[in-house]
Amino acid sequence: MADTAASTAASTVNRSVADPANSAVQRHVASLAPEELPAYVYDLVALREHATAVRAALPERVELYYAAKANPEVPLLTALRDAVDGYEVSSGGELAHVRAAVPDAPLAFGGPGKTPAEIVAAVDAGVHRWHVESEQELHRLVAVLAERPGTVVDVLLRVNLPVVTDALDAVPLAMGGRPTPFGLDPDRAEECARLLTDGGPLGRQLRLRGVHAHLASGLAAPEQLSVAEQIVTWSAELAERHGFPLTEVNVGGGMAVDYDDPAQRFDWTAFGEGLTKLLDARPGLTLRIEPGRALTAYCGWYATEVLDVKRSHGEDFAVVRGGTHHLRTPAARGHSQPFAVLPVDAWPHPWPRPAVDTDRATLAGQLCTPKDVLARSTGGAAGLRSADRVLFAMAGAYAWNISHHEFLMHPRPRFHYLGD
Repeated sequence: MADTAASTAASTVNRSVADPANSAVQRHVASLAPEELPAYVYDLVALREHATAVRAALPERVELYYAAKANPEVPLLTALRDAVDGYEVSSGGELAHVRAAVPDAPLAFGGPGKTPAEIVAAVDAGVHRWHVESEQELHRLVAVLAERPGTVVDVLLRVNLPVVTDALDAVPLAMGGRPTPFGLDPDRAEECARLLTDGGPLGRQLRLRGVHAHLASGLAAPEQLSVAEQIVTWSAELAERHGFPLTEVNVGGGMAVDYDDPAQRFDWTAFGEGLTKLLDARPGLTLRIEPGRALTAYCGWYATEVLDVKRSHGEDFAVVRGGTHHLRTPAARGHSQPFAVLPVDAWPHPWPRPAVDTDRATLAGQLCTPKDVLARSTGGAAGLRSADRVLFAMAGAYAWNISHHEFLMHPRPRFHYLGD
């Protein structure tokens, strides 16, 4: 394997970030033959440790649900089971998949545009909590329950609240505080609360527990706490107006993940301390959070090799096996994916070895589109050569599962789980 395996010497790391590849991952990738690349490599030991630390930072009255949409790979779902209280699913497909992977786990069912068939499947699966997105959804749910006398479903009203924070204007994804297809405007939430508490048919099999408000993705701990406080305050006022006991508030996920600086992590300790103070003022209230990216992003790597290096109009490009049809995250979010380089010393060919000869290069994939870029004009690629290996870090969330796999019909990556 000497002519195909990457050198296990210290890797050349993208200078703009901390080392994004741990030694176990590097050794595993170095052992793979070129035809075994691209590959996703997940460190399940690191995932369990991270999730356990997150759970320990949270007060007892905060339930931790994993948003399965971030990465639904079965080994990741099962690795998280001991650290999380449940899973949030957003489709009938996710519901069936997660139920099969972790049969004993409580499920929360959310997402806009639930189909009639999904509503039936979720009721029959006995989901733990239901995030209601619209008045019509309430009526559809009651119509299903009418055929199941005695079945009671616990619901949270998902509300699009006009929270006050400048941070929402800067986040990569905002799902609330502005016109969106998500949740209920406050006035419609008031109407839904009335329908559920006025003694009418909707309130007989639907039990209103509280409010769900996932408003943004990419907030740091202080901003998350500010948003959580506003959601709880508004929810308590809603419950007082309509006379129902407020037992639960789901403040969503979206904890910040910094792709430009992987060493910069969400401050779970400060967040937990802030939630403790919030709960101290609200006896009997349970809070729920549902992070996805912030739990799994750091445990996954997309490993590939450089196929070619070329110069175009004064700029260097390294073309790697695979691309954004495997790892769509950088194209979707408009960032450069952090990476490390594993040099391969062997070069068995008689022609000169192509290499980056300037101080920076763009790492592109094999697709016939200029949008197929994994990292743009980065100094971390200086000296990169054909046949060297590249490990793209922070690929454990919204990576393979959101990518356009069939475009150009390249082979799919392989999947490796360390510590399974």
